[in-house]
This record gives sequence, C-alpha cells and structure tokens, in this order.
Amino acid sequence: MTNPVLHAIDKYATLTPDAMALQGYKTSISYAALAREIAATQTGFLKNGMSRIGLLLENGPAWAIIDLATLSNKSVLVPLASFFSDQQLLHIISSASLDTIITDDPGRLMNLLPQARVRPRARIAGHNIWHLSLPATPKTSLPNGTVKITFTSGTTGTPKGVCLDETSISSVALSLSQIMEVTKEDKHMALLPLSVLLENIAGLYVALLRGVPCFLPSLPELGCEGSRTTDFIRLFTTVKQQHATSIILIPEMLQALLAIVEQGLELTDLRFIAVGGASVSPALLKKAADLGLPVYEGYGLSECASVVAVNTPRSVRTGSVGKILPHLKVAIADNHEILVSGPVYAGYLRESVNHCGKTLATGDLGYVDSDGYLYVTGRKKNVFITSFGRNISPEWIEREIQAQPPIAQAVVYGESRPWNVAVIVPRKNATKTQIEDALHTVNRTLPDYARVARWLLADEAFTPQNKQYTMNGRPRREQIWNDYGERLNQLYQSLSVSKTENQHEFL
Repeated sequence: MTNPVLHAIDKYATLTPDAMALQGYKTSISYAALAREIAATQTGFLKNGMSRIGLLLENGPAWAIIDLATLSNKSVLVPLASFFSDQQLLHIISSASLDTIITDDPGRLMNLLPQARVRPRARIAGHNIWHLSLPATPKTSLPNGTVKITFTSGTTGTPKGVCLDETSISSVALSLSQIMEVTKEDKHMALLPLSVLLENIAGLYVALLRGVPCFLPSLPELGCEGSRTTDFIRLFTTVKQQHATSIILIPEMLQALLAIVEQGLELTDLRFIAVGGASVSPALLKKAADLGLPVYEGYGLSECASVVAVNTPRSVRTGSVGKILPHLKVAIADNHEILVSGPVYAGYLRESVNHCGKTLATGDLGYVDSDGYLYVTGRKKNVFITSFGRNISPEWIEREIQAQPPIAQAVVYGESRPWNVAVIVPRKNATKTQIEDALHTVNRTLPDYARVARWLLADEAFTPQNKQYTMNGRPRREQIWNDYGERLNQLYQSLSVSKTENQHEFL
C-alpha cells in the first residue's frame, strides 16, 4: 500500500510544484523540493543497516523530512522528546534496540552513549544533522508492520513504547483530513514538539495531505525553553505574524492564550484551534467562545495513533470531545469504560501480545449521547471514593479549578476522606487571596462532596522533568502524592474542617 501522505506529496509536487510545503524561520521548501529532499534523504542519509532509528531533533523542516523518509524507507522510527530525562532516554534506546540516532544535539547523546560512533555532519533543509551508530545488540521483537514507536510517559517515570503500523497512522490522518474544512489559503503552525504524536499526525500529516503549508519553527525560537519556561506572548504573537489558521494546544496553553487575547492580542486569521491531551473545562471553552476564538476539544490516545474524536466547526457540542472519527467505532462498557475498535495500535514494546483487530479498553470513563457525541468523564483508575461513599473523578474538579485565571495547575485527592484537598500551582504573580477566591468560586458550582476544603501551594510547576506531569499535560498522581502526601495528610490531621471558621467559606 502506498503511504497516503507520501502519495499526496508526490501529487502536489506534480500539480502545484512551487506551492509551499514546509517552512522554518530560515528555510522554505516547496512540494517539489520536499519530494526531492525525501528521496535524497532516503537513498543517501538513511544508509543500509538503519532499521531502528531514534530521532532527537528540534522542530523544523529537517525533522519532517527525516520522518517522511523513514516512512518511505520502511524503517522503524522512534521520536525522542528532548524533555525526556537522560535516564528515560537510555531506557528508550535500550528497550527499542535502536541502532542509529539522528540528532542535532550530539553532545548530549555522546555523554550518555560514549560507545556510540558519531558520523560526519550532514545538512538537511539547512540544518546541521549528525547520526550516531550504536553497537549491535539483540533486537527486541516488534509486532508485524510496526513503522513508529511512540513513547508515552504515562503515569510513571518509565516511558512505555506503543507500536503503530502504517494503517493505524494513515487512518487517523485521512479521517482528520476528510472532516476538516481545509482550503489552499490555510496554514498550520506547530506549537507542540513533533515528537508528540498529536502534532506529528494531526498537524504535520494532515497539512501535507491537504496540500497546505506547515510552519515548523524550533521551540526555542518560539520562546519555549523545555517544559518549564514558555514565553506565551512571544509564542502567540508569532502565530499572528505568520497568519496561521490552525494550531494544536494542550489545556494549559489554551489558558495562557485566553489571558493574552484578553490583553488585546487579535488572532483573526485562526480558524481552528484544537485542544486535547487532557480534560478541558466547559467554562474555559465558553470563555474562548466569548472571546471569538474557534476552539475545538478532542480526545485521543497514543494507542489510537493520537485522535479518537474531535469537535469541528460543522459538528460541535461543548462539554463533549466531539464525534468519533469515521474509521473507528466506540462502545461503552457496563462500567462506563470507553472501548475503541478499528485500526488501533499493534501492541506494546516488549510485550508478546499482538493487538491488531482487538478492541481497546481505554481506561477512560464516558458515554455517547443520542447524536453521536462522545463525553469523557474521567480516568477509571483515578476515581476515588470518599469516606461518605461518593465516587469522584478528580479530572472533573481539576478542570474547573484550572479554568480560574489565578490557577495554572491543580491535582485533587480525597480517597477514603470526608473532604477533598488539592495541590495548586499558581499563575505568575497570583496571590493567596486570589487563589482562595478562585476556589470559593469553583466550590459554589460543585456539589458538597466534590468541593475542595484545603489546599497546598506547590513548590514548583508540575513538569515532565520533575516527573509530576506527562508530556501531554496529565498529572502523575502517584508521584505528586509521593512529593506532597505528608503535607496533605497534615491538613487532615491538624484540623477538622467541620470545626473551623473556614467551613462555610470552603465547603
């Protein structure tokens, strides 16, 4: 089967050879030039023996070209996120049995892999690239047809390899390209790392399938220094300057965008702002609509090659994550778990079970309404039961808290307790009084058993680097509890909420 993205590139290289395909700050590549670059990279840079390739590279046209060349070459590509810790990178390199790593940061890798051989520097799309040859090791067996292994950091510190075949990846890209109203005047801008599957497929691949340009600045050029520091004003000003019509955000980025638009930034060119990776508060979506921003929530998993459902301009229902993509089917189990069938992942790395053709139990809870819109209410394993016997999905409470302007991040606990507590990461310059006022506002909208009675100020933001957040914006609850559990327990032990003057304020 011809890969549909590669087929589309060849088609546009013939029909509209001079049309822009990829753009960086210093490099622009037409569709004709892109087809040539892919072929040259496949036959030249990707030499024989490169069967499992790690890609540790900043966003840019070179990343896209190497990714597409490996698809054409039928090699197995393992995107490596720069924000993974050294320990996580070593785990991935070993578990995936990589024989080659392509990178623009050879110094970091040579410190980790002194036994690797650095090949001479090459230039791809104006970018300096090296490849490191790794000593031969026994190859971990892979499910048949695996072309990409995406490592999701999940809820633990050890990334888990999800093996995807060409069909699962292509199906998502084709479905999204069919339901999106993309015109030749559109332009996608990548704000997430291309190593994140959502940006790779829903951003880059969909743009190429529809023949529109994709702007791929490096994240440092956008003011993003790892996961800890982001200059959001610079980032969204660049979106405006580049006349981007579509972007993909995680909820925290959406919160920052709304604050900047309230300060006066106009983004009149944007027609589609996809938000996913974690639950989004309906209040936040309403605020976006009130500001005139075209924000559409979606839902997906790495095991489903990034997207399962998404709202679109033609089919949107606030509170839902949209309608299910045409190539997938969703059922709801008796325990409310979301089950997905169709071309999903082939299996996990280092596990012998082949998942092709099987139904995926997502671990997420939800329902489908009579009009076919999917709703996600929480994560099955995150549900806790209070001492009064109430079942609570913490995501429900957290998304309402994080919709409040003073609060950037929140994680809620309350297992076997009479009331709930939270660890709060404030936004810059937010005061304790503002945070308390925000919690009062949220508590007034929640039933009594779901309200947050006490909270702690976090020592720092939750990030992948401190192992408190996944790369797509979900909290690692166990790690956060390990870091703050003693102090949270002290909140329960020090005072009985029912006897404090704060009872009516907080509850």
